[in-house]
Amino acid sequence: MSGDRPTSMGRVGFMPENTFDERIAETYEVKWPELFDPAVVDPAVSFLAALAGSGTALEFGIGTGRIALPLSRRGVRVQGIDLSSAMLARLRTQPGAADIGTIAGDFATTKVSATFTVVYLVRNTITNLTTQDEQVECFRNAAAHLEPGGYFVIENYVPELRRLPPGQTIHPFTVNPEHIGFEEYDVASQIAISHHYWVVADQLEIFSSPHRYAWPSELDLMARIAGMTLCERWADWKRTPFTSDSRNHVSVWQKAGAVDQEG
Repeated sequence: MSGDRPTSMGRVGFMPENTFDERIAETYEVKWPELFDPAVVDPAVSFLAALAGSGTALEFGIGTGRIALPLSRRGVRVQGIDLSSAMLARLRTQPGAADIGTIAGDFATTKVSATFTVVYLVRNTITNLTTQDEQVECFRNAAAHLEPGGYFVIENYVPELRRLPPGQTIHPFTVNPEHIGFEEYDVASQIAISHHYWVVADQLEIFSSPHRYAWPSELDLMARIAGMTLCERWADWKRTPFTSDSRNHVSVWQKAGAVDQEG
């Protein structure tokens, strides 16, 4: 790891709510086991490792290290920012965590005293910033951490509004005996409340969190504001072409300049 250490320089007014507490951190893999399937993790890690080359990577919303740890094992030097100290504490218990530098902070404004080849943000985490201003600041923060020619990568879902019947605001995304999940859309505020109900050890657990959804074109404009341009957009980490029917996207924006892959 680089000897550069993170420092927090958050601005007043840009601190999103931390909904990922100890209860969620301790059971994250149990509640969302599909996210830890190698068929899900490996394509993302391969995609990011190819972009990073011999360079370095910074993860916004590093969580428990689901992507950062295997990316580090590929030889990419990784650092990460997360608002949840509970998620970071869980990360530090994992094998290989000592190779990853972390800081607790709002990834829209928290600064790390280094620049990177790749900054990335996965699994819809951009929507945890619930105002447009915060999301714009996230793009600016990513650009500030990138080397010239570096890449900012976001994995995000396409808002499911086309799947809402007229007059309805609820869209279920998971329905099985152990987990029911649905989004409650407010199109006026561009907020979707994500509701989850789990049956764990015969007990019902409930979790809800607000998210600001954004269309790919809106994210492109945020990138332009931050001095980056779109260079790739795919439907998934396997580079399936993105179409009008795609429900997710992996987008890559590039900062002006030449990236040094020899590091």
